[in-house]
Amino acid sequence: MLEKLADLENKFLDLERKMSDPEVISDNTAYQELVKKHTDLKDAVDLFRRYKKTDAELSEAKEMLKDPELKEMALEEIKSLEKEAESLHEELQVYLVPQDPNDKKNAVVEIRSGTGGEEAALFAYELYRMYTRYAENKGWKMDILSENSTGLGGIKEIAFVIAGKGVFSRLKFESGTHRVQRVPETESSGRVHTSAATVAILPEAEEVDVVIESKDIKIDVFRASGAGGQHVNKTSSAVRLTHAPSGIVISCQDERSQFQNKDKAMRLLRSKLYEFQQAQKDKAYSDIRKSQVGSGDRSEKIRTYNYPQNRVTDHRIGLSLYSLTDFLDGKCDEMFDGLIRADRLEKMQASA
Repeated sequence: MLEKLADLENKFLDLERKMSDPEVISDNTAYQELVKKHTDLKDAVDLFRRYKKTDAELSEAKEMLKDPELKEMALEEIKSLEKEAESLHEELQVYLVPQDPNDKKNAVVEIRSGTGGEEAALFAYELYRMYTRYAENKGWKMDILSENSTGLGGIKEIAFVIAGKGVFSRLKFESGTHRVQRVPETESSGRVHTSAATVAILPEAEEVDVVIESKDIKIDVFRASGAGGQHVNKTSSAVRLTHAPSGIVISCQDERSQFQNKDKAMRLLRSKLYEFQQAQKDKAYSDIRKSQVGSGDRSEKIRTYNYPQNRVTDHRIGLSLYSLTDFLDGKCDEMFDGLIRADRLEKMQASA
């Protein structure tokens, strides 16, 4: 790692030399390109220099141990410097990992009930509640895009946006099949049943990320179904968008206004198209990531929620937590941190 950081510092110094060259300065385009590269490296180089300074001070403090009169003071200084060096070392590792350009984006979360009938729909609702509680704990905001509920409090499918700082970076590893093992309330014999729900996490695309031609979209309006009183029966407020080139179909009927439903459907369509385009560009990276944290494919079982044992297990990193109740209440950081560390390690090994 230190060799790579030393190479970064040498590149940084080389950029500074080039930026002082009169010929380069006279070429504004070339000069601005150098400035950008210099700026991109500055934080990492500054941190590396702090680490080298701390490491040098640590060596000096260890030399002081040879003097009996300075030994006690040296031990205190060594303890403090070792802690600082460890912290700087961890920070530096982040700079060596290729950054995901989507990490700063908001996330579109889609949850669908899978095998297990009504029990699966109830589990899908609990996953929805888990993510909303987690978002509340982080101070993030949430906006439902579309929802299809069951009559018993479950969810057939739901799509919503979570907005805030670093949302996608924290949630992106949640894509996949989530499995629950528990005794349903309707089960009289007390047998444990296994049900499932799928989760997909998409980076919310902005208008500049995806160009959608109006000629490529077919818009259908229809009357909303489900709860809603007279409004449901009298207005065609529900909207269905069909994107012809990709075949993606989005329906939204949760808002009273046709305009609002169309706006939410467009947000969801934009993110699905962005995901599709990114997947085509990043196939090589996806193969690398799959070996450590899984592909994120919806057919892959990534986690099991075992109620009788109060256990939640992530099969990609082999981590089990015996605090299922807290986990479902949005206290998910230990698991999420483990997934992020595993992904970071895999990226570092791939770039080594």
